[in-house]
Parts: sequence; structure tokens; C-alpha cells
Amino acid sequence: MMCSLLKQQRARVVAGLLLLGAGGTTADAQNRARAAATPYVPPAGSWERRSPSALGLDSIKLAEAVAFAISKESRTPRDLELNHYATFGREPLGDPIGPLPPRGDATGIIVKGGYVVATWGNPNAQETTNSVTKSFLSSVVGLAVDVGKIRSVHDTVAHYVPPIVRARPNGIGYARDWPGTDRLLMPFDTPHNRTITWDHLLRQVSDWEGTLWGKPEWADRPAQNAATWTTRPRVAPGSAYEYNDTRVNVLALAALQVWRRPLPEVLKERLMDPIGASDTWRWYGYDNSWIVLDGREVQSVSGGGHWGGGMILNAWDMARFGLLTQRRGKWGDRQILSEAWVTQALTPTPAQKTYGYMNWFVNPDRSYLAAAPPEAIVHVGAGNNFIYVDPVNDLVAVVRWMDTNASLNQFVEKLLAARR
Repeated sequence: MMCSLLKQQRARVVAGLLLLGAGGTTADAQNRARAAATPYVPPAGSWERRSPSALGLDSIKLAEAVAFAISKESRTPRDLELNHYATFGREPLGDPIGPLPPRGDATGIIVKGGYVVATWGNPNAQETTNSVTKSFLSSVVGLAVDVGKIRSVHDTVAHYVPPIVRARPNGIGYARDWPGTDRLLMPFDTPHNRTITWDHLLRQVSDWEGTLWGKPEWADRPAQNAATWTTRPRVAPGSAYEYNDTRVNVLALAALQVWRRPLPEVLKERLMDPIGASDTWRWYGYDNSWIVLDGREVQSVSGGGHWGGGMILNAWDMARFGLLTQRRGKWGDRQILSEAWVTQALTPTPAQKTYGYMNWFVNPDRSYLAAAPPEAIVHVGAGNNFIYVDPVNDLVAVVRWMDTNASLNQFVEKLLAARR
């Protein structure tokens, strides 16, 4: 036995000497092995490109997928303020109250194994991403859970939100914010709203009642029968899914109370800077979404561009976020969003099986994207803006200003056909 131990020790010494002769140490070797085992992530300010063939993709078929995306550019006006008045602006109280910068060309990026294999349009353009903003908002809530500021997503939100002092005048009539008073916002101060949890808001199953920033929840994609707008009975939280931007903005306001800091500051410090995002992205709220917080005026941001505002960023930053979610919240050797949070975000909502946490659209039975594997995720915003995330095939694709979800499925079909 002693002889065997001596042989093992001698082997380790010889290996160490050989390594030193090569100009390194045992620690150097361990560091190199660790680096080799860590998937590539792009450093801030650059992103390595590789040929499609080097990563197992057919260049011609990949080019066909890109050409398809370009051919399916949205037909809606590039002037997004004009487009607003042709769509959401027709809703009750539908006037825009946040910035709506114009958009540019159909644009995209395809990433394979962490490396860029294709781009089109203008990936540097800083443009609204509409409801992809919701995925950033839910991530900020996830960060609060990860650090213990929110003990459980199944806690009622009312427990975390005190009366909030407004910094801008309240509205009148149906545009008057409620529940609360002319001076105070009290968004969870009704019997129904007091039963709503963080999980309900994240899954868009809360049926929150009220008006925030002059936008009643019933005025967002209103029912055809106007007689029901203010009279319909509430349903139990968790029982019915309704995609509703007023309620998303309620979540943003509640998260602001938890962090006690502007949410863009939190996002920058804890997520965007660590993944090497640009310094030119912005997250806006509305002209009237200002509150007094710890002695200063702070803007509560919006969860999308429905009435303007939301995240304005380039396609590179979207691709970095997509790569983060494809890697289940891990960037290199750093866990930015916890594995537990990503698992929750990807869990289908019982009332809407293709929806996880906002705006993580999931594909458990391939009913959201027939061409994609069940493990695929899509972060979706109007316009349309898509971040397609495919952990099975190690792919991320940002597709901006494509006309329909059906076109996205066709694009994914062509993209996956490029595998060799």
C-alpha cells in the first residue's frame, strides 16, 4: 500500500515539473481547465463572430432564414406615434403618455454557441422593444427574490406596498387613479387587490382592479360590450389569464417600493452591466408616473410601449439578455439570475400554458411555436420584437420588426433547417 502511495505522489510531482517546464503552475492548469469548461460569453463592447460552418450550420440555409426575416418586415408605419393612433390609441383613454421614437429597418442577430453567426439590418439602432420590457421587469423582481427583498412570490403584494405619495397631479373622471386619493396611490387597498400575490402579477392572472397613471385596467384591450367595462365581477386571482399593461405597470410600481431605487438603476447594476450591455439603453415611464420616494422624485417605469415608454435598446443588448436566459441566468462563471428563479419563470401558468413569468413565453407542447423544441423560450414584444431562445440547439435569435407570430414560426423552421 505504501508503495502505491509513493507511486501516486511521484506521478503528481512529475506532472507538476512537466507543467513548470512548459511555463505554468498547477494553479495555471486548473484555471485554464476552468476557462475551457466555461461557455463563451462576449465581453463588453465586442462580440466574437464565427462562420456558420465552424459551428455546424449550413451557410446557404442560414442565409435563407435571414432573407425570410427581412422579407417579413412589419407593414405598420415606422412612425410609432402614428402607429399608436392607428392601434392602441383607439382604446378608451388611449392617448400616449410616454416616448414613442420611430423605428428603422427589419433587424436581427443569430447567435450559436455564444458566437455571432449572422446579422442583418442595423443591430446598433436604439429602438423600443415594446413588451420584451416585461422580461426585464420580471427579472428585476427575480433579483429582489434572490436577495431576499421579496420573501416569496406567493406573498401578497399589499404587504410590501405602503401608501405612495404622487409627484404629479391626479386625473379626473375615469382617468383618476384608483384606489387611493388625489395625493396618495394605494394600489392594493381593496378587498380583491389585497389577495393578489407577486406570482399572480408575474403570470398576468391577478385580475387587479383599478386605474394607474390615468389608464383603467378595463381600458386596455377593452371588451366589446362597453356595459361590462366597469361592472363585471372580479374573478379569483390565479383563475383567469388576461394580458393587461395597466397591471404590468402596477407590478413595476410595487417593485419600485421593494427596491426603494429607480428600477433602471437596479437593472443596470445587477444585470445589464454584468452581461456587458451598452451604456445607451434606457428604460422610461410616463409623463405622469412620478412619485416621491425617500425625499426625491422618482419615475415608475412602464412594462412596455403600449402608451409609450418602456425599454429602448439595441439588438446587441437584446441578444445578450437572450444568451443570459438561454444559459439559465448564468453569465460565464457568474450566476446573475438564480437557477431557482429561472425555473419558476419557465413554469407554465395553469390558466395559460404558453406563458411563464412575464414575458417568458414557453412551448411545453409546442403549441406556441410548432417548429421549435418544447424547451424553447420566446421573449415577445409588439412590432414585432422577438428574442428566440433555444437551449436544445444552443441558439439565440433576435428578430426585430417581423409581421406576425406565424412568420416567427416559419423563421425558426428555416433556422433549424440550417443545422448540419
